[in-house]
Amino acid sequence: MAEATPARRAGRPHGPLSLFGATIVVAVIAIDQIAKLIALAHLPLGEPIDLLPILTLYRVENTGIAFSFLSGSGFPLIALTVAILVVVLAFWVRATDGGRVAAAGFALILGGAIGNLIDRVRLGSVVDFLLLHFGDRTLFVFNPADAALTLGPLLLIVIYLNPAKK
Repeated sequence: MAEATPARRAGRPHGPLSLFGATIVVAVIAIDQIAKLIALAHLPLGEPIDLLPILTLYRVENTGIAFSFLSGSGFPLIALTVAILVVVLAFWVRATDGGRVAAAGFALILGGAIGNLIDRVRLGSVVDFLLLHFGDRTLFVFNPADAALTLGPLLLIVIYLNPAKK
């Protein structure tokens, strides 16, 4: 029998159109795009500026996805990103548990993917400018959207694989 009240069931994640979910998505996109505009305006392409022993500002144009995978794919990569966005939205809308942590995880993924998608459509590549390294050993170059795309799935893994949840 269907629930008589439209109230959100306890533990069910806030949806993508909720104030909580939408605020995180919009915040991630805004932070990402503002940071990338600043990087484009003030960081010369390929010239390192050390910030911390493990973090350097180093702007690159990434035409692929993680670690430049599928580099130069253009429209197919945009279509793949849109398909992934649809899948994430479908999972988020159908999620029945996980509460705010799950909603935050889904929102971070959505905001990060949209942030990078904006770059792909607008510039033909993604602006990466944060270089993580240990000494001369480079780990990867990323941006705020990539950070959200890493943190979001980690939150979902923690909430959905947590045995205490059951």
